[in-house]
Amino acid sequence: MKTIYVILLVVFSLFQEVYAQSVPGIYRKDLPDIFISEGISLHFISPEPIIYVDISTSGIAGDLPVKNILRIKIKTDSLNVEAGYIGVVTIIGESFIAQYNLRYAGVLHPVISSKVQILPEQMSPLDVPGISLTGQEMKGYALAILKDHSRFIVRKENAYGLKATLNHVYTIGDDIFLDLTYKNETNLAYDIDELRFKIEDKKINKATNVQSIEIKPVWQLYPGTSFNKTFRNIYVLKKVTFPENKVLNIELTEKQLSGRVITLPVKYKDILKADTF
Repeated sequence: MKTIYVILLVVFSLFQEVYAQSVPGIYRKDLPDIFISEGISLHFISPEPIIYVDISTSGIAGDLPVKNILRIKIKTDSLNVEAGYIGVVTIIGESFIAQYNLRYAGVLHPVISSKVQILPEQMSPLDVPGISLTGQEMKGYALAILKDHSRFIVRKENAYGLKATLNHVYTIGDDIFLDLTYKNETNLAYDIDELRFKIEDKKINKATNVQSIEIKPVWQLYPGTSFNKTFRNIYVLKKVTFPENKVLNIELTEKQLSGRVITLPVKYKDILKADTF
């Protein structure tokens, strides 16, 4: 009888071990504790843009004042606190997921913070469909392009005292990096209205309708505002293909009425010859 009991005990232990290994996950007890109190807004700062947030209680209000900051606050008289535990906040960035236990503490509690930096050790990697590179990775590659002083001009165009130059074309996976420089050779500052990327016919016949497909950049290094003499920026487009009878027109327009416009045509072979990192 004793032998049978020992055997059953060993089998039960093995079963527990196998079951534990087959149910991977992060449990609530293992999550970092973050304390919050009334009258204090708590800010979670992410190293990359936040694309999704879940707060497991209706007693907490949250919003995204900027792309990489989550702000939460206790709703007055609507919080159900059980033994100091409020709920779990889940934050998903472009490449990670992070979760925290929210715990209630009085206003005078010594560990209340108004700012929480999301640290690498608190992140779990996440593969989000549709995102090949994160914004932080794109920024790293863009800055590396700016440091490359070997100028091989791919395309250039002049109009109205302006000079447009496509310095480099790089590809990383499905992302195309375009390195553009604009020089203003006049004494009149250039106020940028918009920069548009459009696939259009090489030759436009007045008797036919013009077909134009606009492509929106998924990321750019600097915001386009105005410049006096020189403006250089990196733009990222998703993988694009077009036939030889069409070009990718990069059109820069000025804010003023009848403002200056300069269009830089880029051929498909220029993209096919792109460098890689």
